[in-house]
Amino acid sequence: MIKKASKAEIRQKKHWRMRHHLAGTSARPRLAVFRSNKHMYAQIIDDSVGHTLVSASTLQMKNDLEKTNDVAAAAALGEQIGKKAIEAGITEVVFDRGGYIYHGRVQAVADAAREAGLKF
Repeated sequence: MIKKASKAEIRQKKHWRMRHHLAGTSARPRLAVFRSNKHMYAQIIDDSVGHTLVSASTLQMKNDLEKTNDVAAAAALGEQIGKKAIEAGITEVVFDRGGYIYHGRVQAVADAAREAGLKF
C-alpha cells in the first residue's frame, strides 16, 4: 500500500524549501504568515539575530472581528501588522507565505499589509 503524505507534511516541505531562499535581515525582515483553521498569525522576523520584531494575530483581535478565519479577518490582520511595522520603523519586508498557496486569506494579508505601507 502506498503511503500518502498529509497536506500538513506537504506544506511543511514547501515551507522548508522556500526558507532556503528567503531570509530576513535587519534591513529587510521576513513577514511570516501562519494560517490555522480558527485563526491567522503574522510575524515580522529578523533572521540574522533570530528575533521577532512585530507580531499580530486574529486571536488578539477576536473581540473586534465577527469571524476570525475568513478573508475579512485576514485583511484586518494585514492592516494591523502593517501599522505596527510602520510604527516600529520597518518599511520593507520579504513575504514568507509559509508553504501556503498565495490565494484567499494569505493574499488578503499581503494586500492589506501593502496598503498599510509595507513594501515587498
